[in-house]
Amino acid sequence: MAEIVLNVEVREHAGTGAARAVRREGKVPGTLYGGKEGPISIAVRGSEFRKALYTGKLLGHLVTLKHGKETQPVIAKDVQFHPVTDEPTHFDLYRVSATQQIRIAVQVHFRNEDASPGIKRGGVLNINVHALDVVAPANRIPEELVVDLTGLEIGDTIRAIDVPLPEGVELSAHLHEATVASIATSSAMQSEEEQAAEAAAEGAEEGGEAAEAAAETSEEA
Repeated sequence: MAEIVLNVEVREHAGTGAARAVRREGKVPGTLYGGKEGPISIAVRGSEFRKALYTGKLLGHLVTLKHGKETQPVIAKDVQFHPVTDEPTHFDLYRVSATQQIRIAVQVHFRNEDASPGIKRGGVLNINVHALDVVAPANRIPEELVVDLTGLEIGDTIRAIDVPLPEGVELSAHLHEATVASIATSSAMQSEEEQAAEAAAEGAEEGGEAAEAAAETSEEA
């Protein structure tokens, strides 16, 4: 069963005005939709909703919705925030069964940068994708996907298909060849290499001039 339980009340009215009235009561308005039933306007006490939200296990995870004695599993699909206060102003819940296959974006996190020889030598981790779309049972959606950077050198690339997935979780097919991240040469390293190349070129040029001068001296003698 889901770890988070949201106690909701059904709102009789929908629309902007009704949502504002709910917020004035210290609650967060939301909408429950999906499945065979139509959308239902609901609300959750602000303190309870914020507590669930700040656990990091609300958005994109299986949640138990409770109304009176009735419960049902849902997925929190979206949360909107006030542009100034950053307080939650609206949320959307999607009806599911616990084993229903869900396509959802999961955050990618990187571990063991200090064990990457490429990064140790001054390389940088370039991240192309911060989240990957996966298909998973609603009750087995991973909280994160982890990429281990151990042993990676400059020039190494991490593809989406290389990211480990929990059992029962599949990567969306269109992402298989997508580049998630790579270890690249830093601007500082590039500058050092350019300076070294310039110094080598200057050395070669000076050596050539010295050789020409020696040859001229030999001919005059």
